[in-house]
Amino acid sequence: MLIRFKKNMEKIAMGLLSFMPDVKNDVKKLQNTIKEYESNPDWNLYLWKEDDDVLGAAGIRLENNCIIIQHVSVNPSHRNLGIGKKMINELIKLYDGEHKVLPSDDVQEFYLKCKDNHIQNEEQ
Repeated sequence: MLIRFKKNMEKIAMGLLSFMPDVKNDVKKLQNTIKEYESNPDWNLYLWKEDDDVLGAAGIRLENNCIIIQHVSVNPSHRNLGIGKKMINELIKLYDGEHKVLPSDDVQEFYLKCKDNHIQNEEQ
């Protein structure tokens, strides 16, 4: 289930985002990214929760009536289970009616793979 990030989940979110290549091994950039999600109304961070465990994070920003998916990260011990695809598809469902949903350069390849899978599943 996709849930909206809250301040009390900051450590979990930071841990998940630390797996992203653009913030990996750069604590200052990671802290600035989290602050941007907390303070900028055009940036939203979502966490993927199954049972009582938070397993992934996906971050978006609103830009010119488009939703840009800029971060997608899954706990390494839960990768290859479809969690990233579930997050992408939930974000598409959540925003696609009112905004065009697009990937950032960093997540474009993964996004296209997930979106193709999403379209195929709807056609079946």
